[in-house]
Amino acid sequence: MRTEDLIDALARSARPVDRTMVGRRFTAALLMGGAFAVCIAIASLGMRPDLAASPAVGFVAAKLVFAAAIFVVAAFYLIRVARPGGEARVSFLAISAPFVASVAIAAAVLAGAPAAHWDRMLLGDEWAECLLSIPLIAIVPFALVIWATRRAAPTDLVRAGAFAGLVAGSISAMAYALHCTDDSLPFVTVWYGGTIAVCTLAGALLGPRLLRW
Repeated sequence: MRTEDLIDALARSARPVDRTMVGRRFTAALLMGGAFAVCIAIASLGMRPDLAASPAVGFVAAKLVFAAAIFVVAAFYLIRVARPGGEARVSFLAISAPFVASVAIAAAVLAGAPAAHWDRMLLGDEWAECLLSIPLIAIVPFALVIWATRRAAPTDLVRAGAFAGLVAGSISAMAYALHCTDDSLPFVTVWYGGTIAVCTLAGALLGPRLLRW
């Protein structure tokens, strides 16, 4: 077969590219990851016992807003970074905004409280549990997000892995918030924000190995 005939045959068999496939895969991965995270958190740790009380609802909502803000920004940029060349369109100002806002609010809260209360506000009762639980709960969401990211053929594997970890960590933090009874804003900033950052670092380290294609 001549080269021209081969090209013609390939052209006739070509099909239109499904531009929605990447979005559908990420949507499925995020929904399944969120469902798994909630189920794992409730099954292993249990729901917060006072969740029906009005003050508790407000505190849980504040934690969810913090983690959800990180999730929305991270998921938006992950879908960009997952595509070849998409890493050039990342705004680190937008990514850091939820963390910066949380640190500023936590600092203001600490400044208005007696110094003798700072240890309690920062450590609470569940800092060790939080430090372990959020990264562990994030494992399944991370695996699902990596699956979706890998099929989008990213070119910057470190950055794509970092965003996958950031997304998984924020999903895990939202699930863990349904159990956690430490409501201090400084606690949330340090331990929720810190463990999400740990998940991000783990994703950056694992990205080149897991996303290689």
